[in-house]
Amino acid sequence: MLGLSELYSRLRKNFGFLNWWPGETKEEIVVGAVLTQNTAWKNVEKAIKNLKERNAVSIDRLASIELSELESLIRPAGFYRQKAKRLKGLALYIKESGGLEKFFRKDKDELRKELLSLNGIGKETADSIILYAAEKPTFVVDAYTRRIMHRVYGIDEEIEYDDLKEYFEKRLRKDLELYKDFHAQFVELGKRFCKKVPKCEGCPLIDYCQYQSKKIKSMQSK
Repeated sequence: MLGLSELYSRLRKNFGFLNWWPGETKEEIVVGAVLTQNTAWKNVEKAIKNLKERNAVSIDRLASIELSELESLIRPAGFYRQKAKRLKGLALYIKESGGLEKFFRKDKDELRKELLSLNGIGKETADSIILYAAEKPTFVVDAYTRRIMHRVYGIDEEIEYDDLKEYFEKRLRKDLELYKDFHAQFVELGKRFCKKVPKCEGCPLIDYCQYQSKKIKSMQSK
């Protein structure tokens, strides 16, 4: 079976180093992590553009802005009422904690615990903030990760988030840039090849994919 390190090497050789997450500042990354819940990134970009035009990407501004105005600005990202409350609540919490810089000085586990205690901040969102904005090594699991690991390794797609996260963290060296780029590689593979309806031709993992192997055996048995 292909080891995770070799899997990563194959993806990086194919896609190159991916300087991801999209965001010019730590605050923008935090905002993007909340807005990207249940929506395509192109919609998040529209919402962030609106926020930037109103100088409303900073923690202080998000904490003070009227909720109705925030809802209007982030409408393109969908679920705008829920997300506005989440963004404002997160901004207020960070501001009350002494600001973003002080908040991010906390231990990774403490930071994760506090983020998860906030309304609407789930594990994927919390880990994205910790990895890309706070720049602390924690592995992010998303839908692409689940789908790829299910098809390539046969891991249950319904595996608990923390169990799959632990699977990676036990097998990879604890390295910030590795975790960042590995997640980005999965996103790229998921967008190009490992879609809901897979496009296997040209996939860099095709020779090691259990899904593809079963598909070939099924065709041969007919």
